[in-house]
Amino acid sequence: MALTSAIVLYAVTWFMTMLVALPIGLKTQGDLGEKVEGTHDGAPANYNPKRKALWVTIVATVIWALLVVVILSGWVSWHDLDWTAKLPSVADS
Repeated sequence: MALTSAIVLYAVTWFMTMLVALPIGLKTQGDLGEKVEGTHDGAPANYNPKRKALWVTIVATVIWALLVVVILSGWVSWHDLDWTAKLPSVADS
C-alpha cells in the first residue's frame, strides 16, 4: 500500500466514523425543552465538536489500523473482491 493510499483510506475511514458518531449522545433543544428563539427544535443543545472529533479520531485510527493490517497481510486481496471474474465470458453465451 502506497502512502497516498493509506492517507486516503484514513480520510475515508475518519469521515465514515464521524457520520456514524454524529447522532450518538446528541440531545436536541426540543428534548431538553430549552429552545433558543429562532432555532429549530432539532438543533443540538449540547454539541461539543472537539470532544466528538477526539473520539472519532481514536476510533477511526483503530479501524484504519485493522484495515491496513488486513490489506498488507494479504488476507483479502483485490482478486477476492473481483466479482467480474466470476461472470461468464461473451464467448460462452
